Amino acid sequence: MARIAIIGGGSMGEAILAGLLRAGRQVKDIVVSERMPERARYLGEKYSIQLASVSEAVETAAFVIVAVKPGDAESVVAEIAEAAAQAEGDSVEQVFVTVAAGVTIGFYESRLPAGSPVVRVMPNAPALVGAGVSAMAPGRFATSEQLADVAAVFRCVGDVLTVPEGQLDAVTAVSGSGPAYFFLFVEALVDAAVANGLGRAVATDLAVQTMAGSAAMLLERLDSQRAAGEDVGLDTSPARLRAMVTSPGGTTAAGLRELENGGLRAALAAAIDAAKTRSEQLGITSE
Repeated sequence: MARIAIIGGGSMGEAILAGLLRAGRQVKDIVVSERMPERARYLGEKYSIQLASVSEAVETAAFVIVAVKPGDAESVVAEIAEAAAQAEGDSVEQVFVTVAAGVTIGFYESRLPAGSPVVRVMPNAPALVGAGVSAMAPGRFATSEQLADVAAVFRCVGDVLTVPEGQLDAVTAVSGSGPAYFFLFVEALVDAAVANGLGRAVATDLAVQTMAGSAAMLLERLDSQRAAGEDVGLDTSPARLRAMVTSPGGTTAAGLRELENGGLRAALAAAIDAAKTRSEQLGITSE
């Protein structure tokens, strides 16, 4: 089985590592490079994983996943490029995968050996519990087979879809920042429930289970439509499900009216616009 190197053992690097192991990948086929000694020791003890320097990890890997902070990308990619150049000529072509937010494919292609296949992936926080969604964008030299292999890796931590790189800032604003929007909504829902006489523990259980159940309803409907060959891109399931639970003149209708009057849709649109703009500003290009 192709060997995978994970460069960076932070929360996302660990999420990918744990997902691969849950999916049945063998420890012998994975190597991790983590510069922080305490973090490296933690990963080694928890997962019995092989630890190595950046150069050692890259030299033996078919897939190199760069999971470092954007500010560390410059120095780490320099090390990766040097090791990759030494590994050139091996029978297996190396594929480089970046999950470093805001670091463009061009940044990697301009520094790695010429023609290196690069895939940029934007996972999100629920990957930590195997329930994430990752958007992938292929570089100029990545083949469809290599993209499929990368998708298989990230299915270990959730769903996977493919978009053009130009859409990744919008992806960041929706799925990358989306968990924080969701947590804020649940926080506000709990606070409002407490203000209306419920205990905080009861209010929290009600809010969290309601959100989880509602998401499960929507996912089930989307999955059934995909299985039937329907175009989910034209789907209106959220609106249909909302209508299903909203009786004319009832309590839900009264609550929804207040959310609309309070500008919920406009506030969400503004949040997405602001997050996308900030993602664009933080981008690290090939310049």
